[in-house]
Amino acid sequence: MANHRADAEAVVEKALAALDLDARCRLLAGQDMWSLPAIPEIGLASLVMSDGPIGVRGVHWSPEDPSIALPSPTALAATWDPALARRAGQLLAQEARRKGVHMLLAPTLNLHRSPLGGRHFECYSEDPLLTGAIGAAYVTGVQEGGVAATPKHFVANDSETDRFTVDVRVSQRALHELYLAPFETVVEQAEPWALMAAYNSVNGVTMTEHSALQNEILRARWGFDGAIVSDWTAARNTVSAAVGGLDIAMPGPQSVFGHALAEAVRAGQVPAETVEQMARHVLRLAARVGALAGAPPEVATAPATFNGDALAREIAQRSIVLLRNESGVLPLGKVRRIALIGQTADQPRALGGGSAQVFPPHTVSPLEGLRAVLDADTELVYAVGADPRVKIPAAKEGFDLRVQLYGAADRLLGEHPLPEAAIEWIGEFPDGIGVGELHRVVVTGTFTSRATGTHTLAIAGIGPFRLTVGDVTCFDDAIVPEGDPVAAFLQPPETLFEVELAAGQQVSISITHTVTTLPEMPIAFEKFSLGHQEPNIDPEALIEEAVAAAAAAEVAVVVVATTPEVESESFDRTSLSLPGRQDELVARVAAANPRTVVVVNTGSPVHMPWATDVAAILLTWFPGQEGGAALADVLMGRAEPSGRLPTTWPVHQDDAPVLNVTPTDGALAYEEDIYLGYRAWQRLPTAPAYWFGHGIGYTTWEYESAAFAPDPASGLGTLTVTVRNTGDRPGRETIQTYIAHSSQPERRLAAFAVVEAEPGETAEVAIPIPRRAAESWDEATKTWALPATAYDLLTGRSVADIRLTTAVQGPHA
Repeated sequence: MANHRADAEAVVEKALAALDLDARCRLLAGQDMWSLPAIPEIGLASLVMSDGPIGVRGVHWSPEDPSIALPSPTALAATWDPALARRAGQLLAQEARRKGVHMLLAPTLNLHRSPLGGRHFECYSEDPLLTGAIGAAYVTGVQEGGVAATPKHFVANDSETDRFTVDVRVSQRALHELYLAPFETVVEQAEPWALMAAYNSVNGVTMTEHSALQNEILRARWGFDGAIVSDWTAARNTVSAAVGGLDIAMPGPQSVFGHALAEAVRAGQVPAETVEQMARHVLRLAARVGALAGAPPEVATAPATFNGDALAREIAQRSIVLLRNESGVLPLGKVRRIALIGQTADQPRALGGGSAQVFPPHTVSPLEGLRAVLDADTELVYAVGADPRVKIPAAKEGFDLRVQLYGAADRLLGEHPLPEAAIEWIGEFPDGIGVGELHRVVVTGTFTSRATGTHTLAIAGIGPFRLTVGDVTCFDDAIVPEGDPVAAFLQPPETLFEVELAAGQQVSISITHTVTTLPEMPIAFEKFSLGHQEPNIDPEALIEEAVAAAAAAEVAVVVVATTPEVESESFDRTSLSLPGRQDELVARVAAANPRTVVVVNTGSPVHMPWATDVAAILLTWFPGQEGGAALADVLMGRAEPSGRLPTTWPVHQDDAPVLNVTPTDGALAYEEDIYLGYRAWQRLPTAPAYWFGHGIGYTTWEYESAAFAPDPASGLGTLTVTVRNTGDRPGRETIQTYIAHSSQPERRLAAFAVVEAEPGETAEVAIPIPRRAAESWDEATKTWALPATAYDLLTGRSVADIRLTTAVQGPHA
């Protein structure tokens, strides 16, 4: 490997020497939304980048080229299994190669600081050790496939409110022990080839210009030798970004690098040596991914092909957390009638919104999943119960539509069928249409009504629209956005119209949108939808129908969920309550059937006022394209729900130790310091609903012994733990070891391991305890310090369910 890298470095240096200042600077700026420019004279191909954490969308934000959709990062962390995360990374590398992508803009290593964080479904955990372990394995898997992973968002980008401008004020101890820690683990264990600098500032300095964190910590202290890319539009100042450690400013063609950087060098504002090093980092990245001719890539032969559907289903199975299971209602076994209830049981929320969004080839709903596994003797009855959506979904059933794309002078540029009335393109447009060419988008077709009454249509978008139904013009005006333009793109405002139609009536539909550009958002985009809602059905009647179905069934399974208006990129949550009348639905179904199982389809914690009134609770997160199949496997006992909580769930929103996600005068103070998540909960008089690490499973375990062997040369030592499966079925257990000092009694995660055992069998595992688990950051000396006190290793099933205590003598002075 050393010779291999030396050969690659030699090619990098030769290519670098052949580039003049302008070429070097051009290499550092995006040429478009998702790529860097090629330089054929040195054999450099264009480096292509893509979101995201659960699938590879590619360069087109559209469903024309579907992507395998894995479960959300919170789900992956809930498996507590780095080996599984590594396989997920390998699969995504396979998808990236298929789409011609060199850099995957993932994983997201920010922490679940507050349950109100709107993007927490894209992050792993509230704990830095678990986040680092899963993230390092993911990065390793991606790069074993010859694709660069890009851990993000460096650093302290833990909420969405004012994310472009917020200045995070955090102590050095909390910064090192919590927020930098996952990045440090990933850099040291997985050696990522790239890393993304965040939008926010940290202690007064915006991250794309933060020399102390990028040059001194990331590069000099940790040894990172890859390329640092800005979050999209996060690079704001040419000189400050260059000397602050940034290598690539995205997107293009407008950029603070490129020509502007070359001029800054000529003006003496940026040293030429700095640009040389920046270009070296990018060429090294190109060499590693096979985009620089003559340089041996890090991975010469692609790994064996994965079955993406199978892995997506396995991860979804393994991530499901069984929070409650009274009287052993699960697994269901043989039942004659199941009532399946909830709008998302039929139309699940498989993934989160924003840059994590992909377009899967299919999505298995819980309804489809159960239908596939139930035999002919079991009747499955479905009822909507309550629809949590606050916006009208895109028109689909009964609509026959096409989209036409026009340029200047009404020149037709492209045309294709539209399976549903939703357009979502960003950065690049379909049919080979260049940015700036597209002037108008026209959706035309017919709608055949299935019901008599008042139908509701909705335009969701910004800019000028004209909507015609039959010979009536319903709207001809402009919709003007308010606030953050990115938020307006991701969650466009909705304008409603009512149309009276008879069942079976067919009418023509036409919606024309004039392409809108926003000066505040230097990224070309086109997004709008035409929503449709059938004549209103009484919400009370929907709940009554569900209650009746539950009362007549042996078991009721209620699926509840958040919506894209509750959890998504670009905004934080205002409440942990489930939207709509879902809480009421669960309470009334549970009153009608004591064997009620609630399936929680969310990316992060929600309030569950009915938790003690239902028989069982399963948490499926955003489970990806195979979520319904995985849920059916778990419900029927074909697979075990072996997930464990990566984040503490409060009983009530106000109980959470950290709620503040809204900056004051541009600054967000992390006043909780190091007391985040379960570390903070241990200091409170009230207990959470479910502790970090909690999860039940379908079998029982006895923790028999734990023995510690010191090994100062490689860490603190090794803890050997023996557990026994005391149940009547095979199982998987996540052994969690926490550390507590006599001088700091709050326990924190030190290590973990996943084991499997048959009924009655024991499993023994040796768990290395890293030195860092016991260390704290000393702000005075700016180094890690190991307290000289004795400490305990606490091993069990969650941070609050400790089964074994192992006393360890601290180091002598």
